Amino acid sequence: MDRKLTNRKLQENLYEPTWYLNYHRWISFVATTNSKEKATNLEMASLTSAAGYYSSGSSSPLRAPVSVLQDTPNSEGSPLGGKLAQFQPQQKFADRRSHHVTARTYFYLNEAQCEKNTTIFLKSVDAVAGTGGTGLAAIKLTALGRPQLLMQLSEVIVYTRKLFRKLTGKAKTMVLEEVSPQQIEQQLRIDKDQEEYRKWLDRMDYDKKGLMNIFSWSGLVDTNCMISDLFKVPNLQTGKMEPIFSALTKEEEEMFRNMMRRVHTITEHAQAAGVRVMVDAEQTYFQPAISRLTVELMRKYNKEKPIVFNTYQCYLKEAFEYVQRDIELSKRQNFCFSAKIVRGAYMEQERLRAVTVGYEDPINESYEATNEMYHKVLDLILSEIVASKKNGKISVMCATHNENTIRYAVQRMKELGIGRGERLVCFGQLLGMCDQVSFPLGQAGYSVYKYVPYGPIDEVMPYLSRRAVENNSLLKKVSKELDMLSHEIRRRILKGQWFYRPRGEIVL
Repeated sequence: MDRKLTNRKLQENLYEPTWYLNYHRWISFVATTNSKEKATNLEMASLTSAAGYYSSGSSSPLRAPVSVLQDTPNSEGSPLGGKLAQFQPQQKFADRRSHHVTARTYFYLNEAQCEKNTTIFLKSVDAVAGTGGTGLAAIKLTALGRPQLLMQLSEVIVYTRKLFRKLTGKAKTMVLEEVSPQQIEQQLRIDKDQEEYRKWLDRMDYDKKGLMNIFSWSGLVDTNCMISDLFKVPNLQTGKMEPIFSALTKEEEEMFRNMMRRVHTITEHAQAAGVRVMVDAEQTYFQPAISRLTVELMRKYNKEKPIVFNTYQCYLKEAFEYVQRDIELSKRQNFCFSAKIVRGAYMEQERLRAVTVGYEDPINESYEATNEMYHKVLDLILSEIVASKKNGKISVMCATHNENTIRYAVQRMKELGIGRGERLVCFGQLLGMCDQVSFPLGQAGYSVYKYVPYGPIDEVMPYLSRRAVENNSLLKKVSKELDMLSHEIRRRILKGQWFYRPRGEIVL
């Protein structure tokens, strides 16, 4: 209705100051130049910017479920038998915006839309690069290609884990177990003279400690590689080499190569501009593929310093093992491990989908369990930072508004002797939120990033509106911050300190 009554410019002029005042600088501005100005202001306050393009979604609620189900590839099971329910499309959950409000959602419309999204992400990189320093730009893989290919690839990854456990009896992921290719071969009762079988063995990724991957995943990020040729395994019943999933069509193969080309374009552009790329985590039926691809990007681009960051969701029961696995891979394959750790944005949606479809709930049982997982993951990474201090190959961003977790991280850094100026540990908060923590941290010499959401007002506002209405804890924090601001303003007036800029040790 407001769009009919007001023109776009008037709408922007009305919305921006209203949200600016009521939600304490939560929303950034429409144009990229304004985002640059905001980032420059952050630099003056000893903070760094992280840019992310926000919109309410690229598809209407009515269009989204139809487009998702129409674009889903067929799956015919695997050599291990059966389909995994978690990775099958569901009519009820086709609109991924349902039951969560705190993350961007992209729907696949066509390849042209993915190219437009690529251009947007490239502009995010440019906006951050224009402020000087080392900024961050966030991307989502579901915006750069057909999400259903990620779902299908995720199913392949989970089947691979099942195959490894069935062949070896080992419970952990293979990189954490010392299993040789020969041990795998001894468990297989098949014709070992098959040419495809020998190729499969040759492609295994291993070193002196043992297997790291049954497949050579580096081929997955090669834009000239055929996916269908990569994922063949022995059928444990027939002894024949079979694809884990039905062969992709030429069009689907091209779509996947296009997605990887877009990712490489953004990452190479960021690398040249001195900007780091954070790959956002998404739903669990996409995440195995997203995480696996991101690790391969880290292996390619993080040889000398961290360029690509993977995101780990600590509300997942298996979060600790995922981080363990990827750190071990980084050490054995000699690349920089860089992580952003978050609690997670899809809890309600994930729980409902697990119950409805009929698979194990992937989320921790309670908020307290998630807090414990977050601190456990953080402790692991901090200990690895200490162990690898000489080469600085491991770094982490604590992306959280939880003051207790920030206190915990600062205290652990002190105990382990990790200097705030080493820039191996950084903190991340949304612009306009948790400023009573972000600014003292930055002024005390810690590395702090303020996440700057930007985009057209009419596209950003629905996202911010839903988040403000549905996230009660957010509103409580905003109220607390406004009280603190009012108190500080009164203090400055009474003391005559109009231009006071606090400096010194952080007190949390």
